[in-house]
Amino acid sequence: MTKHRDTKGILFLFTILATIFMVSCSGYEKLLKSKDYEYKYKKALEYYEKKEHYRYTTLLEQLSPIYKGTFRSDTIEYYIAQGYYYQGDYLLAGHSYDKFRQTFQRSAFTEDAEFMYAYCFYKSSPRPELDQASTQEAIEAFVEFLTRFPNTNRRTEVNGLLTELREKLVEKSYLSSKLYYKIGDYKAAIVAIQNSLKDFPNSKYREELSYLLVKSSYLLAENSIPNKQRERYQNTIDQYYTFVGEFPESPYLPEAKKMYESSMKVLQIN
Repeated sequence: MTKHRDTKGILFLFTILATIFMVSCSGYEKLLKSKDYEYKYKKALEYYEKKEHYRYTTLLEQLSPIYKGTFRSDTIEYYIAQGYYYQGDYLLAGHSYDKFRQTFQRSAFTEDAEFMYAYCFYKSSPRPELDQASTQEAIEAFVEFLTRFPNTNRRTEVNGLLTELREKLVEKSYLSSKLYYKIGDYKAAIVAIQNSLKDFPNSKYREELSYLLVKSSYLLAENSIPNKQRERYQNTIDQYYTFVGEFPESPYLPEAKKMYESSMKVLQIN
């Protein structure tokens, strides 16, 4: 008997909630069709405060051409961009923030829009092994933000994000270099490692990459046709001297020295 009453109570509650939902949807549908723009704008702001992102974005998209050029235009366009962002559409949000920052350069929202424009690239930045175009764009956008707003209270936050993004580029460069080495494309590995060392001289991977440069040079020489071996073994020796000069206490030194000695023997024989 008690179980039966509980079931009826649950069904009654479900019916009430379903009715409220239907009335709410019905009211929203009427609002979408309404020509009372002031009321529609007021409701859009209410939905914004309630974080009902889809609803206020849809309403403001309708109102955008109506209020274009008025004192409400910047609020509408900024909130639309916010709506896209909070719905996870970083591409569309970034485009909207970009349009906003170029259109409303003196708005109260301009600094926030400039930051969010860069932040959308940050949110779109993939893991290090993938293409880092969005990462580079985020770095450029954040640098531009700091240039345009040198006194921003977000400087510490932005500098932290820039460090994170730059570390991702370092990681990408490192992984690409190691990939060429692992698949045995030593010529490509040498180029990739040299570029990585040049582009990121303070990388935490510098010692390891410098060692791999010696090893890749040695393996390239070892697997070369005879008339190219002498030059490539000599390059191995040159890379070894550079490595030892920079990392005289490296744990990689014993292995590097073996390759150096082997290269010297080949050159002495020839």
